[in-house]
Amino acid sequence: MSRLPVIVGFGGYNSAGRSSFHHGFRRTVIESLAPQTRQETLAGLAVMMKLVSVADGEYRDGDGSPLTLAEIECRHGEQILASTLIRRIEQRYFDVDAAHWQKSLTLSGEGEPLHFTTSAKQLPEPLPANWSVEPLEDHQVRVTIQGSCEFKVDSYRELPVKSAGQLPTGFEPGELYSSRFHPRGLQLSVVAATDALRSTGIDWQTILDRVQPDEVAVFSGSIMSQLDENGYGGLLQSRLKGHRVSAKQLPLGFNSMPTDFINAYVLGSVGSTGSITGACATFLYNLQKGIDVITTGQARVVIVGNAEAPITPEIVEGYAAMGALATEEGLRHIEGRDEVDFRRASRPFGANCGFTLAEAAQYVVLMDDALALELGAEIHAAVPDVFINADGFKKSISAPGPGNYLTVAKAVASAMQLVGEDGVRQRSFVHAHGSSTPANRVTESELLDRVAGAFGIADWPVAAVKAYVGHSLATASGDQLISALGTFKYGLLPGIKTVDRFADDVHDKHLRLSTRDVPRDDLEVCFINSKGFGGNNATGVLLSPRVTEKMLRKRHGEAAFADYCARREATREAARRYDEQVLKGRFDILYNFGQDMIDDHAIELSEEGIKVPGFKQAIRFRKDERFSDMLD
Repeated sequence: MSRLPVIVGFGGYNSAGRSSFHHGFRRTVIESLAPQTRQETLAGLAVMMKLVSVADGEYRDGDGSPLTLAEIECRHGEQILASTLIRRIEQRYFDVDAAHWQKSLTLSGEGEPLHFTTSAKQLPEPLPANWSVEPLEDHQVRVTIQGSCEFKVDSYRELPVKSAGQLPTGFEPGELYSSRFHPRGLQLSVVAATDALRSTGIDWQTILDRVQPDEVAVFSGSIMSQLDENGYGGLLQSRLKGHRVSAKQLPLGFNSMPTDFINAYVLGSVGSTGSITGACATFLYNLQKGIDVITTGQARVVIVGNAEAPITPEIVEGYAAMGALATEEGLRHIEGRDEVDFRRASRPFGANCGFTLAEAAQYVVLMDDALALELGAEIHAAVPDVFINADGFKKSISAPGPGNYLTVAKAVASAMQLVGEDGVRQRSFVHAHGSSTPANRVTESELLDRVAGAFGIADWPVAAVKAYVGHSLATASGDQLISALGTFKYGLLPGIKTVDRFADDVHDKHLRLSTRDVPRDDLEVCFINSKGFGGNNATGVLLSPRVTEKMLRKRHGEAAFADYCARREATREAARRYDEQVLKGRFDILYNFGQDMIDDHAIELSEEGIKVPGFKQAIRFRKDERFSDMLD
C-alpha cells in the first residue's frame, strides 16, 4: 500500500503577490471576488508595497491616520493593480530604454602617435607592443601609442523587450532578513520557503519531532542559476569590468543553492536533498521526486519548489535573441496601434508573438497521508502522480515534440483510475503550459484537443496562468499548481483575460477556453502541464480537497477522520494567525545563520542506527529486502 502525498502548506511570491492563503490567486481573479475578500487582498499588497503602514494593529496612511479596507482600495487600488502582474520592466531592475553595454572603439592618430596620461596602476599587463610609457610625477605616466588601438567605451541602447512579470512594486525580499550578498533568487527561496512552512499552521519543530531526521527531504533549484551581480553574473562580468571576483559569487551562483539555503538556514535538515532540472518543467520534475520518496516511504515530509530571478539584461537579451520573447514591435503589430499595453504582453492561445519572462518562487509542503492526519494538518490537495517524457530525436532542441502527448495521456488515464471516467470527463480541468508563443498555441492546443477526444472529454476547461504572472522558467509549473489550489478553494477558473479572442489556428473542438473567469465549484482534478526546452515534458495530477478527503475516509475510517478533523481546528487557527500577521507586514522570515550547528563528534553510531544531536528521534537502519530473491 502506497502512502498518499498530500499538500499541507504552500507559499511563495510572484508578480501577483504572496501565494499562501491564495492571495496571489485572488489577485488574478480580483474582478470576480466579493468586496471584503478583494479589499483584504488589496490591503495585503498595499503593505507589501509600502503604500500603507501598520501600527497598533491598524492600517495607517503616511500621516499616521487609520485607514479602513475600503479607504485603502479607494486611495491605492488603482496603483496596486497597475503595479502587480505583468507590466513594463521597472528601473529597479534596469532601464529598458538605456540598457548598459560596451561598444568597441578604434582610435588612430592619422599617421601621428596618440598620447594620454593615466595612473601607473591602471596600465595593462603586459603592455601592448605598440605602447611606450614615460614616468611622470605622483605615480602618473605618459603613454604613447604608435598606430591604432581598440578601446571599450560605455554605451546605452534600447532593448526590444520591455515587459516582465515582476514582484509587486516596492516589495524587496532581501529587506525581510539579513540577506547581504545573496543573489535575488536565493532571497526569494528563503522568504518563499518560510511562507510555505508558516502556512501549515504547525511549528516546524513539532513536525520534526514526529519523524526520523532522514525522513525529511527538500527538492528545489533554478534552471538559470543565480545570474545577477551577486552570483554568476558578477563572476563572469568582473574581469571585463576591471573588478575583482568575490569569494561568494561562484558558490552562491549554483543552481542547487536554493535547496542548500533551505536545508542550512531555514530547516536545519539532514534529510534527503536534490536539485532536479528540466527547463520549464523543473518544478514538476522536483515534485515527482517528492512524490516518489513519500509513496515509497523514504520520506514523510518533503519541501518542493523553485526560485527564479531572471529579470536581468543578459537573460532578457538571450531569450530575445532566440526570438522567444514578446517584443514591443511584435506587440505593436498584434494590437495594430503605436501604443503598446505591456500588461497584455503574455497572450496564451491568442494572437501572440512570444512569452514574457517573470521572477517567482513557489514552494509546497508535502506529507504522507498518515502523518498529515496525525498532526491535524490542513490538506489542500493530493498529488498522486507526475509523468515525465522526452521527445525522442529532434531537429530543433527548442521545438515542441511528441513527449507531451505521452505525459498528458498517461496523466488522464491515471486520474480516471482514481476518480472514474465521469470524474475526469465532467469535473477536471487543465492548467496549460500556455507560454504565449505562436508555436505553443497550436501544438499544445492540438495535443490537449486530441487527448480529450481520445478519452471522451467533450468540453475540457483550460486555464493559463502565464497570462497574468508571466513565465518564471523553473518555477512556472509551481505558479500553475498554486493557481489550481485557488480554483479548488474559491470555485473560480481564471479566464485568459489578456486576449479579446482566441487565435483561429487554436484547436478547440473538445476544449473550453474563456476570456472571463468561470465559476466552477464542482472541479475535482487538475492536470498541470509543462512543455520545456529540450524535450522536457511533464504533466502532474492534482486532486481536490474533496476527493482527497473521500480517499482518506476510505483508508483510515470515519472515526480516525473525525479525530483528525478535531485536531485540524487548532492548526487552522494557527495558520489564520500567521496570515493575519503577514497581512499587517510581519513576515517573520526563518533564517538561522550559524545557529544550532551539529558537532560531528557528538553523533552516536551503532549497528541499529544513528543518533544526531538536536533531533528527538534517531535514524533507524531499515531492513532491505529489495534483492532478497537473489541472495542465499
